[in-house]
Amino acid sequence: MNVLVWFRNDLRVTDHPALALAAEARVLPLHIIDPEDWAESARSARQWMFRAECLVELRETLARLGAPLAVRVGDPVAVLDTLCRLHRIRRILCLEDAASRATDRRVAAWAATAGVELVVVPQGPGAPAALSPVPAVEPGPIPPPRALRLAEDRCPHRQPGGREQGLLLLQGFLERRGEAYREARDRPLLAERLSSRLSPHLAAGSLSRAEVAEALARRLAERPGPGWTRSLAAFRTALAQTAEGAAPSDTGADAAHLGAFQRAETGLPFVDAALRCLDATGWLPARMRAMLASVALHHLGLPQRPAGAALACRLTDFAPPVHWAQMERAAGRGPADPIALAAVLDRDGRFTRRWLPELADVPDALLQEPWRWTGARRLLGHRYPEAVVDPASTAREARRRLMRRAAGTADLVDWRGARPARARRVPVSPAQLHLDL
Repeated sequence: MNVLVWFRNDLRVTDHPALALAAEARVLPLHIIDPEDWAESARSARQWMFRAECLVELRETLARLGAPLAVRVGDPVAVLDTLCRLHRIRRILCLEDAASRATDRRVAAWAATAGVELVVVPQGPGAPAALSPVPAVEPGPIPPPRALRLAEDRCPHRQPGGREQGLLLLQGFLERRGEAYREARDRPLLAERLSSRLSPHLAAGSLSRAEVAEALARRLAERPGPGWTRSLAAFRTALAQTAEGAAPSDTGADAAHLGAFQRAETGLPFVDAALRCLDATGWLPARMRAMLASVALHHLGLPQRPAGAALACRLTDFAPPVHWAQMERAAGRGPADPIALAAVLDRDGRFTRRWLPELADVPDALLQEPWRWTGARRLLGHRYPEAVVDPASTAREARRRLMRRAAGTADLVDWRGARPARARRVPVSPAQLHLDL
């Protein structure tokens, strides 16, 4: 029997029970690129380039096992219908994937009428030793970003894709970098070096959560010391967290505010520094992502979909169910205070100054509030934009809106009289936005 194994966000051979189940038949491994998905505003070339590098390595690995990966561009139902008829396939196997559930429903409806069995396999262990290929299958090219009509996307410090890169990151984190994870994970200049940086590999599935958890358990079993134990326990908690959400349909964003956010020109230094860092690297610590989401939603008044898309397109590790769930969470929480948060996470201002060199002349004490500086007149509106909103007044109004919405609930937080400049008042979610890893 000929069996098609459909790879989605599981671009690996290890921990792939669907591929293992197919090993006794002739196998057609397939990845489908849906142009409609990649046309979404949350998508970007940096995401595709990372995924393309994963696909290149997956194709090579499958070829060594005997059945190279086929890649097709098109609507999934149309692609599967064509391949099943052409190669006499009566069974499709794929791994369960929260991001693919809407597509799965469409494919299941087609399969029921086409006489094809669709089997969605739960995530779990399994790996084939060898594969027998369905004959005469053209592998097909892995297209460049321009073929998917993705705009040029300069991300000079983007992480490279591929399982080998993910394994090296995992090894380096568990053996050298991870001891300070617990203290460093929220601080931008430390987190970029001392976090695992595994989130894009988990989003694309070049690594499985299970194998990362297993490697983590082995490292903890070695009793590496109290610092290591605390940090790896915090990492284990982050790894276990899951969230699911769907993109909302809201539209109608304020064009000026959305444009300022997209260009990293809000006039709020810590926000703009974080956005520039995200532009250049495709990654930020979770607490700073939560801050950006909160500022976009509460201070700039942007709806969830355009705000979320403006963040998502910058993320190499964009995973739709996680991202949209966290945007929903940010919308329901109190507004973050970027000035107070900078005092906690960027105490010496090095992160802000690194990404905003135009603020070099601003004194340290006024770095996050340059409008209070005596030299603001020659700086703001010239080398650096004026703030598009007053963060204090927009935070007050956002809290009023949330209180009106939650009126009568027992768990309502009363923010009246709060002093937003105090670091302990920063209402930023400690939960992940795209895997705090």
